[in-house]
Amino acid sequence: MKYIGFNNGVIDAREAVVSALDHGFLYGIGLFETFRTYGGVPFLLERHLKRMAEGCKELGIPFEAEAAHLLDWIKRVMDKNELKEAYIRYTVTAGEDILGLPAGDYQKPNHLLYIKALPKVPDKLYSEGKELQLLSLRRNTPEGTVRLKSLHYMNNILAKRELRGYASAANGAEGLMLTAEEFIAEGIVSNIFFIKNNRLYTPDLTTGILPGITREMVLELALSAGLSVEEGTYHWEQLKAADEVFLTNSVQEIVPVTGVWHGDARFTIGTGQCGTITAGLISLYRDRTAIAK
Repeated sequence: MKYIGFNNGVIDAREAVVSALDHGFLYGIGLFETFRTYGGVPFLLERHLKRMAEGCKELGIPFEAEAAHLLDWIKRVMDKNELKEAYIRYTVTAGEDILGLPAGDYQKPNHLLYIKALPKVPDKLYSEGKELQLLSLRRNTPEGTVRLKSLHYMNNILAKRELRGYASAANGAEGLMLTAEEFIAEGIVSNIFFIKNNRLYTPDLTTGILPGITREMVLELALSAGLSVEEGTYHWEQLKAADEVFLTNSVQEIVPVTGVWHGDARFTIGTGQCGTITAGLISLYRDRTAIAK
């Protein structure tokens, strides 16, 4: 990543700096969205911008969701980095303000585009799946009315550090956090679903999870396919006994989980391969990405 988008421009990554008085730096007041392209086109961009706009409104950051403007800016940054497909992180910080806690709204936010090549994902990931490690660290509660994709990321970083200490991490496992009440919450960088007796389950937003864009799309696809869907509160034992488990995020899409870990004990999910319903949802999701190109 040699070039970064900064306030509608494209500059050398070494020159992309924000002020020491930016409240994104001082207090973590800022938001970001991560998404990817298909055929060079950002997928579900309007939904990401809607979530960004709602979060900025809550934080008092002025934000105009202009997809056409952002598409043009993304293309310029991609072209400068010589990328045909990309992983994109769009960040909006509060901008400079007083040294102290302001009561009013912010006036001049900073906008940044970090764009890099898509990570290489082996095809076998979608058939053989990945592992999921139960963490002892609990998911913190949202700081506002709903969890924002904010610059406050300490909980996730501490979770990643804990995951590093488990044997499963060597196989690329994702970490799973529970709530303080012992309900299943979400992965470090993913939302979670499980299937039992042909019914699809996922934690409700009341557990304090991020309202993931891919999570939202999967729920819509499942309902359109005639699947029975439930959002609620669930325990580790229910996940361990599931017929199928999968994770979602905007870059890796839908990833089957074929083994779950509690400490050093591993439990196989289903047959140990991607389940039939998960495979069907992967196919539906990819059909949707093809239409969006």
